[in-house]
Amino acid sequence: MSRPVLRVRKSGALVVAALTAFVGTVPFAGARWQLAPVLLIPLAVLVWALRAGTDVHPDGLRVRALFGSTFVPWSRIVELAPDPRKRISALLNDGGALRLTGVTTGNLPAVLAAGGQTVNEPVDAAAGGQTVNEPEDVD
Repeated sequence: MSRPVLRVRKSGALVVAALTAFVGTVPFAGARWQLAPVLLIPLAVLVWALRAGTDVHPDGLRVRALFGSTFVPWSRIVELAPDPRKRISALLNDGGALRLTGVTTGNLPAVLAAGGQTVNEPVDAAAGGQTVNEPEDVD
């Protein structure tokens, strides 16, 4: 697999929060040796924050999680759709959906451009499949 054109990750604030939580748990875990496994929780969050995300390749998307990853070629993706929280999911041609970790409506144009994909005009089914034109501002 070639190197990704674009890597989309969670916010860097999550990495800072995980490091802060780790530093905060050191005195707690150092009090007794039985509490040492508590240090694994912020370490797992740190690894997840650094690893989880979506890698954009010219031939598809690789969605990474803490453990494992999924590659989806562009040919299987029917639509990239936002949810109410502005997170993006890939709707697949087999009827499934895959949430794209780290991809939001704000960075979606960069993801599409990096993948060499074009944006199609929205189609209004009620208008008989006609392309929807945005209303013009009238002064």
